[in-house]
This record gives sequence, structure tokens and C-alpha cells, in this order.
Amino acid sequence: MRLRALLETEALGLRLLGGEDELDRTVRGVMTTDLRDPSRYLTGGELVLTGLAWRRNSADSEPFVRILASAGVAGLAAGEAELGDIPDDLVSACRRNRLPLFAVNEDVAFATITEYVVRQVSGERAGDLAAVVDRHRRLMTSGPAGGGPDVVLDLLTTDLDLRAWVLSPTGRQIAGAGEPLAPGVCAALAGEHLAAVRTGRRGPHRISIQGIAYSLFPIRGHGRGPAGTATRDVRESVLSDWLLAVEADAGDWPAERLDLLQGVTQLIAVERDRRDAARTVRRRLAQEVLELVQTGAPPAEIAARLRVAAPVLLPGLGAAPHWQVVVARVDWDGGDIPGGPVAQSLLEEILVDPSVAGPEPSDRIAVAHAGDEAIALVPLPALSVEGEDRGPVSALHADVLLTSVREPLAAGLADDGRLTLGVSAAVHSAEGLRGALEEARHARRVAAARPGRVCAAGHHELASHVLLLPFVPDDVRRAFTARLLDPLRDYDRRHRAELIPTLEAFLDCDGSWTRCATRLHLHVNTLRYRVGRIEQLTGRDLSRLEDKLDFFLALRMS
Repeated sequence: MRLRALLETEALGLRLLGGEDELDRTVRGVMTTDLRDPSRYLTGGELVLTGLAWRRNSADSEPFVRILASAGVAGLAAGEAELGDIPDDLVSACRRNRLPLFAVNEDVAFATITEYVVRQVSGERAGDLAAVVDRHRRLMTSGPAGGGPDVVLDLLTTDLDLRAWVLSPTGRQIAGAGEPLAPGVCAALAGEHLAAVRTGRRGPHRISIQGIAYSLFPIRGHGRGPAGTATRDVRESVLSDWLLAVEADAGDWPAERLDLLQGVTQLIAVERDRRDAARTVRRRLAQEVLELVQTGAPPAEIAARLRVAAPVLLPGLGAAPHWQVVVARVDWDGGDIPGGPVAQSLLEEILVDPSVAGPEPSDRIAVAHAGDEAIALVPLPALSVEGEDRGPVSALHADVLLTSVREPLAAGLADDGRLTLGVSAAVHSAEGLRGALEEARHARRVAAARPGRVCAAGHHELASHVLLLPFVPDDVRRAFTARLLDPLRDYDRRHRAELIPTLEAFLDCDGSWTRCATRLHLHVNTLRYRVGRIEQLTGRDLSRLEDKLDFFLALRMS
């Protein structure tokens, strides 16, 4: 805005005391100060507001004004509340340094002037940036993206002084201007966004984390939903849409700025759709391999398809990788929402290391979906030493995959959705893929038998009692645990004893009296007394392997 506009606004009540020839200066901001030397806080183009508390005598005016003029401020507005009329020495100093000077009526608060200037300056910048955003949108819809989301986020920072980041629904940072957000902050922002969307609240959603305000804007693609149709139910896209997190409270923003940010989200959505389309090749490769595996095709035919897939998924690597299979399923209450496409988009995101910013790592993941399942074919580069294959460099582990994404995904699933996931062991040949697929499916069923909205299981759990316990019918489980453990629980409740913890420690120490007594900080004779009481109440003998096993299973199922 121009300085002249301040005089034309009657509500500000400003009087010009000097600098009539300088009123076309551009105001880029506003600053209030009573420091004798505020130069460290000035960048140029400001309207400086002062209550004159820095002035002790007439000799102070010239140095103060010279500092402002050297910093390139647009003008000075002095309040009349402290000294009444503006001192002549200040008027003269401003005239000598060609610095426009305004008098601020004592009835007008500096906050009123500040709010007016900020609103006008932000509105003009927003208008300029809106034109840039519109130009970028036209370019991106007609050709390849030039720089991706980072370009428009840089515009927000340089033109509106807004720090912003694009996040996935799992909290992974896809793009950002400036320093990246901490992983915990990203997860909290994604969780708040998903919770707000599931409860039907309209964006932008506001949240404060560690004293910093953020506003969250949904980024919705143009082709969400089955077969590119418009999404009819929010559950079809809530676990796949990106979000724009802005470090600001948008609650008091003018409509123009809100419209601008909506335009930014539309611009980023174009890039999101473009990248989704680029996944088509990888998805098709995964679908072809999956169909060959499930139909019992000869290993040689499957191996040929894998040789085609390897260069696409692992460019630049000559050796054929090992492979892992990951199976995921999203189930919604009622069963009216198809889970396959949702699980496919979600699995493509989960399999990307959340500590890696940007979308590029997803280029090495191929995910197909069959029915309500999503099936990922994950290549693992082989570690070779002098020509000898030493196995995969790093295999996926079920308990690690969901660690950083559990919180935001639980918010998106709310109280009517579940995500279950199973991971196979690594295989190094086409012959092993069918077994890996069945192993991953079986592990997912183990995960589905557990409580919780987000559950995973790995192949290592299929070779222990963990595989069997989830499939014990609930009535059998309750009867078995009650018969063995209820007498001990009742005794603990009545006598404030610790028979259940003692039993758990005794079994965990493999029946070693010495180790168990040391762990519980008990004398061995006290431990023997407690174990004897357990045997008396249950009629079991903890020196027998069969009874130890029964107690172990009862504790695991309780």
C-alpha cells in the first residue's frame, strides 16, 4: 500500500506534519517501537509507530530519525498521548532527512493502525500471489509440473511470510518450505486433520502444538473414489488425501487469503493426481505378478515378470533383488465401502520410510489389490560379498511398519474402521512367492484376531503359539482362563497378595527359584510359599511341564 492511503482513511485520524512529496512510498509492514536504536529490527519499507518514550530532550530526535532513514523505512507516525503536540525538533529532523511524519491522535490506538496496515498489505500480497498461483495452475494442468509443491510453498514463504508443509495422512512430510517439521509434530498434525475430517468439521482445522498455531487445509484430488468417480463417502479418501499445514492461525484471516490458500491446495492436488497416475505402471506390474502367483503359473514365467519389474522398481541395480510380500486390509463397519482401493493407497504410503521427505521412495513399491485386500510386492536389494548372495540388505518388520503411523491412522479409522497388516519373510526366487503370499495373508489374519484399530503381524509369529491363540473361540478362551486364574485373582483381591505377578515371573524365569526370587526381591522360602499357595488353589503342580504350559497359555489369553 502507499503512504497516501493512510491519510485517506478517516478512521485512522492521522495528520501529516511533513513529507508531502514522499507520500507515494510503498508500505510493506508496520513496527511499533520506543527504542532509541531500533535498527536491528528494521528491514525497510515499514511504517514505524512510536510513543516517543525514547525522547529525553530535543537532541535525541536527530539521531533517532537518521537511524530510521538509513534503514529505509517508509514513514514515522508519532503518538500525541505522551507529550501532546509533536515536538518541533522531531518535525525538523524528519524534514531534513526527507522522512514523512504523521501525528497519531491520542484517541487512536496503535493496534488500530497496525491491524489496518497488515490487512491492506496482506491483501495486496495475496492478490499478487493469487495471480502467480493461477498461472502455475494453468501450467501444471497443461504440462509437466515444474518443481512440484515446493515451488508454491516457497511462494507462500517469500510473499506472505507463511511457513507451510504438505503432509501425507500418515504424517510423512512430502514437501515443505524451510526447516522440516519434527516427526512427532507431523504425526500430531495428521492425526488432528484425520479426526476433524471424520467428524465432519469444515477446514481449515486449527491446532496448537508446543505453543505454535497451525491451520490445516485438506488437499483433495480430482479423481478420488472408485473408477475415478467423485467420492460419495469421506471414508473412501480420508486415508489417502494429503493435507497442507500452515504455521498460522487462519481463524481471523480475510476471505481473500482463505481463497488463496484454497487455490494453493488445488494446485498441489494437480501434482498429487499426476503422481498417482505415474503409479499405474508399478501397480500393473504388481497385478500381473500377483495373478501369475495365484493361478499357479510356472516359476519360470513368474521369474520373467520379476526380471521386468526389477529395473522399474530398483533402477540402476543389476542383481535381482529379494522380495517380501505385505498384505493389508481396511474394513469399515457395515461393509458398504470397498476396502481394496483404500488399502492400496494406504499401503503405498506405509511402506515408505516416514523419515524420508518427498514422494520419490514410493517409486520402489508395487501394490495391487484383489477384492478387499491390498498386496504389496516389495523388492529388497541383495547384499553380495565377492559374488556370494548374503540375503536382503534390510527386510521389513511388521512391528516397525506401523510404529510411527499408528496414531494418525487410528484417528482416521475412528470408531468404525480397522487396518490389519501381515508381512512375509524375504524370498529370493519365483518359487517362493506363492508361499510368501500365503504367509503374509496368514499373518494378517493373526493381526485381525487382535484388539485395536491398527494391528500388524509378521512371519516370525507363525511358528509359535501366537499363531494358535487368536483362533481359540471366545467362550473356550474365557472358560480356560477362568478355571486356572480366577482362584488366584480372588485370593489376590481378598488378601492383597501377588500370586498372579509371582506366577508370571516364575514362568518367565523358566521355573528357576533363584532367578525368580532375585527378580521379585523375595527370599526363596517366601517364593516357595507363594508357589505352593498357587498349586493349592488350582490343584496344579508347577514342577510338571504340562501344568506350566497351561498356566503360560492362560496368562497369554487373559
